[in-house]
This record gives sequence, C-alpha cells and structure tokens, in this order.
Amino acid sequence: MPPTNRDLTDPSWWRTAVVYQVYPRSFADGNGDGIGDLAGLIDRVPYLARLGIDAVWLSPFYPSALADGGYDVDDYCDVDPRIGTLAQFDELVAALHDQGIRVVVDIVPNHSGSGHRWFQAALAAGPGSSERGRYIFRDGLGTSGELPPSDWVSHFGGSAWTRVPDGQWYLHLFAPEQPDFDWSNPEVREEFHRILRFWADRGVDGFRVDVAHALAKDLTEPFASYPRIHRDVLKDDGTDVLFDRDEVHDIFRGWRSVMDEYDPPRSAVAEAWAAPARLPLYARPDELGQTFEFDLVVEPWDAARFRDSIRNALERARAAGASSTWVLSNHDLVRHASRFGLPAGTDLASWLMTHGTDPVEDREAGLARARAGSLLLLALPGSAYLYQGEELGLPEVADLSFDALEDPIWDRHGHTEKGRDGTRVPLPWTPDGPSFGFGSGGSHLPQPAWFADFAVSVEDADPGSTLNLYRRAIAMRTALLAGDGVRFADDREGVIEVLRDGAWRSITTFGVSAELPDGELLLSSAPIGADRVLPPDATAWIRDAG
Repeated sequence: MPPTNRDLTDPSWWRTAVVYQVYPRSFADGNGDGIGDLAGLIDRVPYLARLGIDAVWLSPFYPSALADGGYDVDDYCDVDPRIGTLAQFDELVAALHDQGIRVVVDIVPNHSGSGHRWFQAALAAGPGSSERGRYIFRDGLGTSGELPPSDWVSHFGGSAWTRVPDGQWYLHLFAPEQPDFDWSNPEVREEFHRILRFWADRGVDGFRVDVAHALAKDLTEPFASYPRIHRDVLKDDGTDVLFDRDEVHDIFRGWRSVMDEYDPPRSAVAEAWAAPARLPLYARPDELGQTFEFDLVVEPWDAARFRDSIRNALERARAAGASSTWVLSNHDLVRHASRFGLPAGTDLASWLMTHGTDPVEDREAGLARARAGSLLLLALPGSAYLYQGEELGLPEVADLSFDALEDPIWDRHGHTEKGRDGTRVPLPWTPDGPSFGFGSGGSHLPQPAWFADFAVSVEDADPGSTLNLYRRAIAMRTALLAGDGVRFADDREGVIEVLRDGAWRSITTFGVSAELPDGELLLSSAPIGADRVLPPDATAWIRDAG
C-alpha cells in the first residue's frame, strides 16, 4: 500500500499527478441494482490506494435523466439517488483524502439537463421572459416559424434546435435533453460560481470542465451558417461562431478568481477541442491552469507521429506556464488496447458497426502497444489521466447488441453509429458471479464472457499482469520524478528515447527491436532477455549507468 502521508496542502500537486477517471455507473455497484454507486466506490478505495494514484476524477454523479450518461445534469449540487447521497459523497471524499488521494469532479457548464429547475421554469414562463434568457430560445424561420432558427447541427446528429409547444426553438449542441446555457447572461455566470463553491466547500480539490471551448457563442441574428461540426472547419482566431471564441476566457478568469478563494487553490483542467495554438490559452495561470492533450488519441501507433505530438504538447504547456496532460483513453473514446490493435486508418465508428467481420482486431498486439504506450506517457513530465479499466488492459466491448445500447448517438444518427457504450461497460472484479464482481445483481450494460480473463482478482494474482505493471510504474514514477527536464535522444527510426532529470530514460519501440544502453533496468512492459534487446512494441525504463 502506498504511503498515506501525501501533502494535501501542496498547491502544485496537479502538475505531476496521476489522475484516475471513475465513470461511477460502471465502476462498482454497492446495492446490486446493476448501476455503479458511491457505496461501491467507497468499498474500492483500498484498490485505488494500492494502485498508487494521486487523484480520482468523478464523471457526473448528479441527478440526471441519463439522456447522455449523466452529462444531462438536472441538479448540479446533489447526488443522483440511484448513485447515493451527499452524505455518502462526503464519506467518499474523507476516505480518499485519508489515503492521500484528491478528488476532482466533472462540471458540465455548456448545458443543463432538460429536467433542471431553470429549464422547466423557462418552458413555463414563455417567450421574452427572464427565465428563457438563461438559455438560448429563439423564434423560428419560415412563414410561421416552422423552420429552425439556423442550420446548426448537434454533435449527436440532427438539428441543434428543438421546438417547444409555444412555437419557439431552443439550442442544444448535444441531445435535445441538454439545452445550452446563454453564458452572456450574468445569472448563469453567478450560478456556476455558486456551484464551484458548493463542491469546494465539501472538500473537492479540483474540477474537470466539460466542453470548455463551447460556452461562448456568436448569437447575432441572423445566425451565421454552420452546417457541419468538425475540427477541420473550426476557425483558429477566436472568431468561430460556436467554439473557442475569445470571450470564453473571461468566463474562466472568473472561475479562477473563485478557485483562488481556497487554500490551496482548487485546480481545473479543460476539455477543450481547439486549434493547437489556442490550447495554451485555457491553461494560463489566471484561467483553468491545464487543458487535456488529445493529439495522441487520434494518432496511429507510429514513432514519428508520437514524437511530434509529444514535443508539440510539451511546448504548448511551456507556453502557458502549465504542465502537460497525457491521456490515451476516456469515457468517450474507444479503449486504446483495441485502437492500437486495429489496422492503421481504421474508421472506429465503422469498426464498431461491423465488429467481427473486417477489419479484425489483433488483441495481442493491441495489448502490447497499450502497455508500452502507457509506460511511455507515465515517463513524461506533466500529469497522466487514466481511465478505469485501462490498468487491466481492458479492450473495447465492440460487439454490444443494438438493443443494449444507451448512448444517444445511436438514435440521433439513425442507427448508423453505435456510440460510446463499449468503453462504459462495468468493470470485472472477479472471474465469475452474476456481473463479474461488479455487484450482486446484473449490470446496466452487458459484460462479455471474456471479461473473466481481465478481472481484477485474476490480474492481482499474476505478477506479470497489466494491473501489476501499472502499480509498479506509478510507484516508481513517483520516486523517479526530479523536475520537468526532458529531452529526446537522437532519433532512431521506430524508437522514442526520452531522457529525464534524475538520470533515467524511457525507451519505446514501434514495430522494431532495440538494444538497451548500459544501466539498471527498472521496468519494462515486455520480458527482456540476457541480450538486453527490447522487443517490438515495448517500453523499458533504464537508470543511467554511473
């Protein structure tokens, strides 16, 4: 068990933290109803402590109609009764803090759930009311307002506008059950300041900010055309109609002012999909402080591509005075153990729809690359964000039947895209039982039979398992960190060699083998023989000779 005497007053903890994302409904079920809950999470705090992480990031646990997996929030200052109570939340914070583990909660500021008291008041109040002014209601086009106010589309497919019975339309960049706030309204800004204080007062150490790039919008009428959402149409000068507008930074400067009311100041990390040159703006010290680096989640398993992405991310962090944030998987992404096992160029949405035919996942290669990639990222300066189950090497559950799907993407895209359910299937804790130890009942998404091979208890007993590799890597990383210094050795084709402060290095092979330099072999993602040759698709950590 790692020591529990971490300094919880350190204001810079987030710069080098290993943060573990928990998707509460799929982590552990304490009451056997098939839905993960706070009781189950509290029971698993010893597991998290043994893993050695610095913080837990909780995906939304708020009251919600679950139109989008909890990201349709009906009350930002409470716990969904299916997940627990505020008293249990306080118990969880105390249990994690007792183990030296901080707590980061998800804040969803772009939109509320349609059951939120403000949205229900807006529907009742009618056009022109102050209640509707908290959201984005507009009259429609056409002879009688029968057409949406613009051609804007939802991330989940279809129009971004929904009409209400009195004839007006409201904007939702995601599902209709997720109406967008109007962040030009001072009431909205003050409400979220109140929400930040509510959770900070309960001991929360930081916030992950959902869709941070979308809060400010150009609402000048007539609305500008924006018929497609994709990174290749996003403007990179702060004047885009819907995303990454310059005005959003005034909002986050207000948030920083609130977070700095506390000692230590509360941390934050932005989920911001923006042009690379603009990402540092969100990470400035007077704003959120960090932003996720997502480049590696779209890169193929290729040394040159990984090296360029890592160098660029490190430079962006330096420009902002922040630290880099490394991520390979989360609740929105196909798990990287599967991504890395697919042929280069595979369209992931198509693969999910045609799983079992073509292309075919090479699960052995995917796991080897996932282990190697994770060790590489843990060797880099900055913070690492892990997603529940990746420490087990868990692949994507790609063959979920259509009738089991919960993600709104499935319906909104006319049953042509499965969505994100395959990465949200509840975790296996034991190789048997009604839900592989997730709970005493079933699970809200079906678990495949092969989950037994990846169960926590199975991997716990195997010294060479991915779980035990993560445990060793995280503990060793903490002991090895000696600053932000990093440089790359001379480029070798198919190899990334990173030299760190403290006289140690990480070497990763991409499809080639490599002789290891002299020095103590600290850790490797694959077995290494007496010839000291690192096999293809592996990572080794070496303490330099002398």
